[in-house]
This record gives sequence, structure tokens and C-alpha cells, in this order.
Amino acid sequence: MKTIVFLVLTLISVRLQAQDKPYYYEIPAEPEVYTATTAVARMVDGLGFRYFWATEGLRAEDLQFKPSAEARTSFETVQHIYGLTYVLLNTVQGKPTGANDADLSTFEDYRNATLENIRQASEILKKPGTDLKDLPMVFQRANGNREYPFWNLINGPISDALWHIGQVVTFRRSSGNPLPAGVNVLEGTKRD
Repeated sequence: MKTIVFLVLTLISVRLQAQDKPYYYEIPAEPEVYTATTAVARMVDGLGFRYFWATEGLRAEDLQFKPSAEARTSFETVQHIYGLTYVLLNTVQGKPTGANDADLSTFEDYRNATLENIRQASEILKKPGTDLKDLPMVFQRANGNREYPFWNLINGPISDALWHIGQVVTFRRSSGNPLPAGVNVLEGTKRD
């Protein structure tokens, strides 16, 4: 009987510890069905997982690193990635993207807001009945709106965000702080 109680308590403890991990510490479970929207949601979750680990443990010197005078710093790149995820979230919410008045100033502000944008976008895309053709990417401009089909969100902001996440990884390696050991982007896991 003591063995059973011990095993049950151990199992509960392990499950509680797993729940304490931040969202995107590991990629969420894959959707149960394949649809266009769940495929894009999985791509977005991959974006979240990669961003989480690309930005985890960045130091002040990492954030200020830039490979040349003309390049962005890692922090400026993080700010740009936030803007791309702002477009992503607005698009899947069916909202046009205009000026962003978010009150963000620190790296942690940008990191948390970016991860939350990605999480919310993924959750919306996983909802049954979501149809990508009903989600144009719209930019509000002073001289009128500019609208693009969802396809352009994939080859535009989503792909651009992935590109820049790779830059953050490269920049942190160049500044002496490589990606944490045990991150497996193929499986979306982190070995502790």
C-alpha cells in the first residue's frame, strides 16, 4: 500500500512540476486533426517555441550585440519580432493593424508580450471553424487600408519572424551565450 501511495504522489508531483513550466518551454501537443488552420497553428507554435529558447537567458551584453555598425542589436531585433507578432495576432483576430500604442520598454516587456501574441494567435487558429480565407492581413494607413490575403501573412510576418529569431540565436552565440543546451527544435522539447 505504501508503494502505491508513493507512486501516486510521485506521479502527481511530476505532473505539477510539468505544469510549472512556462508556455512554449515545450511545444504544445499537436492538434488532433490536420486542417489548413491547424497546420498554420503548429507553425505558429513552432515560432513560439523557437522564440522562447532564442530569448531565454539573454544578458544585457547579448541584447546590445550587433555584428556590424549597420545591423540591428539583438534588442532591436526582439522589438521587430514583437511588431511582426502584433500583425499576426491582429490578423487572426480579424483586426486591421495600425499604430501600436503598447507600453513596452524593457526586454522582458517585449519578450512576454511577444510570447503572449504568439500563444493567442495559435489558440485562435486551433478553434474549429476558423477559415484562413476569412482572415486577410490589413494595414491601416493614413491614406486608406491595404489588404493582403492570409498567404502573405505566412510568407511575410511569420516567415520574417522565424528569420529574425535565427538572427537572435546567431547573435547570442557570437556574444558568447549560445542557445541553452538540450533544446530540440525538431521535437519541440527541452532536455533538462
